[in-house]
Amino acid sequence: MLHLLSTLLPTVAIELGVLLFLCERRRRVLWGSVGMNVVTNVALNLYMTYCSTLWTRDAAVGELAVVAAEAAAYYALTRNGRQACIYSVLCNGISLLTGLLFQLAAAYIRLAMA
Repeated sequence: MLHLLSTLLPTVAIELGVLLFLCERRRRVLWGSVGMNVVTNVALNLYMTYCSTLWTRDAAVGELAVVAAEAAAYYALTRNGRQACIYSVLCNGISLLTGLLFQLAAAYIRLAMA
């Protein structure tokens, strides 16, 4: 459970930050982002933890599935296809890159301390 929260909470914070940076103020979109992240983040992390055999391929396919699912959810919330795609790609891209940078920094620190 702690692992799920350690990935979910930063993802929600980063993606809300991206939406706010993009001047999104509609509460239904902001809360919708939180809800869709709970579903997609938990589902992808559970799959990667318990079902994945080819981690790199499964992670890439999973991230693309998350982008598609969240674009559909944003479309349902905004009724604007272009905006929904931009929100999904930017939110997920920035969140993914931030997570990768943190993992890289953690690996560097572990190596430096060894």
